[in-house]
Amino acid sequence: MTVPATTLADVFAQHQHERPGAPLLLAPETGRQHTYGALGADVAALDALLTAQGIGAGAHVGFLLPNGLATSALFLATMIAGRVTVPLNLLSQAPQLAYVLAHSEVRCVFVSGEQAATLAAAVALLPTTAGATSGIAVVNIDVDEPLASQLPPLTGTAKTAAPQANDPALLMYTSGTTGKPKGALLTHANLLHAARTVAAWHQLTPADRVLSSLPLYHINGQCIATLSPFVSGGSIVTPHRFSASAWWGWVDAWQPTWINVVPTIIAYLLNAAAEGDAPAPARPFIRFARSASAPLPPDQHRAFEQRFGIGVIEAMGMTECASVVFCNPQDASQRKYGTPGLPCGVQARVVAVESGEVLPDNATGELQLCGDNMMAGYWNAPDKTAEALTPDGWLRTGDLGHRDSDGFYFVTGRIKELIIKGGENIAPREIDEALLTHAAVLEAAAVGIPDKNYGQEILAAVVLKPGVTTDEASLREHCIQALGRYKTPSVFRFVDELPKGPSGKVQRLKLLD
Repeated sequence: MTVPATTLADVFAQHQHERPGAPLLLAPETGRQHTYGALGADVAALDALLTAQGIGAGAHVGFLLPNGLATSALFLATMIAGRVTVPLNLLSQAPQLAYVLAHSEVRCVFVSGEQAATLAAAVALLPTTAGATSGIAVVNIDVDEPLASQLPPLTGTAKTAAPQANDPALLMYTSGTTGKPKGALLTHANLLHAARTVAAWHQLTPADRVLSSLPLYHINGQCIATLSPFVSGGSIVTPHRFSASAWWGWVDAWQPTWINVVPTIIAYLLNAAAEGDAPAPARPFIRFARSASAPLPPDQHRAFEQRFGIGVIEAMGMTECASVVFCNPQDASQRKYGTPGLPCGVQARVVAVESGEVLPDNATGELQLCGDNMMAGYWNAPDKTAEALTPDGWLRTGDLGHRDSDGFYFVTGRIKELIIKGGENIAPREIDEALLTHAAVLEAAAVGIPDKNYGQEILAAVVLKPGVTTDEASLREHCIQALGRYKTPSVFRFVDELPKGPSGKVQRLKLLD
């Protein structure tokens, strides 16, 4: 009788026995394929390298790498080999990166050529006093080459003890839009619960294959696009980055059964398709698209399904919950537009922001969560952990929303981003979605700005579609018709791009910088 897997290492041992020759990682730029068996060589070589450098079980190992064959292999192999993987944000500047390096206490960082200079600049900023984080081992690799082939040859037979269910596996830093980033510490049990939940929710099997260009330094790319297929024995097509011009070519070449996207990708694919009149070819091998990491405007949701003939399952995740929070049903007839769906692997509730009282259906308050995939806490930050978790163990998400009578949850904004104009609460997302219905607008984001009369007024940052023009008067009149005068922005700012985190989620407060 097979003993149920309780760690990612257990899952991998089963795969090595059952499907060593099956593809795991597929690199569209090079055509390379990496099997489950080949990952075994990566795990052994990585374990030997780290052990030789005195970096033992439970040590923190970082990577500053773009997506690629070796990046995905390293992400998995580090945890399987009993260390804690620390993905580092490629968008970080040297001071930000230095903070994470010091705070996370990483012992080793894997880097590619392009990122080496940023890493060196960050390491140079670290304190050199006795006992401070210094002497970080740096390993340069090529993300397009197999990981084991780039590490020293194996010598000896020493092997690190296998991790246990409650051992830490992933230290993932949040984007830190309102202060220093926090490191959510997730265990093998957390990650396995999350991955199994997604695999069961989407009925994933070894026959399934996902195409995802989301970065591996973001929780969606890690848990949804990598760990869920890994747990189910499937395969992953992982390009370096998103490309609207290459996307459908990758789809046709590799024939994924599902695609993992974010609203920004949907917007850009729709805009690219609008440039030609030819209908999208049928792709019956795709079972569904999954959109998360930011709210998907209903109009874009419907437009994508109509244009490409692919049903979109909107979902929602959080770093602190291993990217599994809400999801719409697999059955298309049961889904709803404008909502991330039903609780997925977690318990959820809506509470009053001030009192913490649990609210009835359709009342707006803060969303709170509890479940087996929830983090153990923030690394080296007991005060932040205490702020995030209620005394009875619920996570304060900071998201505003409500539950409808069918049990679906709706997210209307962030508490810290709520616009309070003349005492009235205005959800920025409502303004975003109104602007997105304007024919010239590709992306939009609203934020509150100081105002001596109302306390706050509304600023809207707008990205126009390529080759399309409009003016402030047109946008204002459009908003008046859609929202009324009170909710119409007083200021419109035309920008080339919106500030975003690694998942594509708009960081509104940075519009005020």
